[in-house]
Amino acid sequence: MTKRDYYEVLGVGKSAGADEIKKAYRKLALQYHPDRNKGDKDAEEKFKEAAEAYEVLSDVEKRKTYDRFGHSGLQQQGFTGFRNFDDIFSSFGDIFEEFFGFGGGSRMNRVRRGADLRLDLNIDFMDAAFGKETEIEISKHESCESCHGLGTRGGSPPSVCSTCGGRGQVTRSQGFFAISTTCPTCQGAGTVVTDPCEKCRGVGRVLISKKLSLKIPPGVESGSRLRLNGEGESGDAGAPPGDLYVYINVKPHELFKREGDNVVVLTPISFALAALGGQIEVKTLEGAEKIQIPKGTQAGQDFRLSGKGIPHLRGRGRGDLITVVYIQTPKELTQEQEDLLRRLAEIEGSQVTAKKKGFFSRKK
Repeated sequence: MTKRDYYEVLGVGKSAGADEIKKAYRKLALQYHPDRNKGDKDAEEKFKEAAEAYEVLSDVEKRKTYDRFGHSGLQQQGFTGFRNFDDIFSSFGDIFEEFFGFGGGSRMNRVRRGADLRLDLNIDFMDAAFGKETEIEISKHESCESCHGLGTRGGSPPSVCSTCGGRGQVTRSQGFFAISTTCPTCQGAGTVVTDPCEKCRGVGRVLISKKLSLKIPPGVESGSRLRLNGEGESGDAGAPPGDLYVYINVKPHELFKREGDNVVVLTPISFALAALGGQIEVKTLEGAEKIQIPKGTQAGQDFRLSGKGIPHLRGRGRGDLITVVYIQTPKELTQEQEDLLRRLAEIEGSQVTAKKKGFFSRKK
């Protein structure tokens, strides 16, 4: 199904500021909140749609990507929206606290989504240009198999908290006001573990090392972020896991320099070739290629090879390769080369360094 425009979803213009976007989302969140529309599938979808739109338009970087490349640009960066209500409530807990005076609803008392993880990955210039499938290894907490994430011995159900009666909150009266706070005994879970699991010691999670296959798409650059859904920390029992975000850092290349999707390379040529023109060999990402340069080429002049640059990350085609030529002056000359250059200098009227006399010439 084709996604609607996020600005249209929230009913704001493309120039809308952060406060206007937040206000528009608050209105929709109040209208379509699942606790106010129980069993209404249409309201559920609109609630998810509004949350996804707010997630993008309230984030400066995501909004820039969306404004420039649309939904496909976000997908290339690994953004796929929210999987379920718990995902939304977990991400916007503070927002719902502000909107409603409490968290995302009773769901927040039952489960908490797992934390996201970050991995910084250094890759070679060529792997960034053409992509690569590699293996990464991470350490993370996963649900304990012995207790199925419940933290209890044998995976038996945990006990209902006697302090809050399973609500996860306690209410205190102060005059005419009643204040609800998170239960200090169960920390809002509504349950307590009285007979903990031996393997995880009642935590419900264990630290593991895991190897993952990562597909690096062609055209990534330093700062690109790849998202692996569900590969973050595990959540509370029954809650979805977090995600793993891989941040790319591209090592510099000894010859090539990237400028956007174009690649720049320096190519040396002789004075004679620059003056008379001819064929030179240029190094490209895929090997050497010959090009013709015209007579009278100047130092610093550049020549473009179309489609020989970096593949476009968010679309078809490639950038260009730009070779910049410079005059390479020889450090040592043969006698014939020196005589020819002195003859040229004489014709031009250039005042060059006088020719050194040999030992026997000086004796005479």
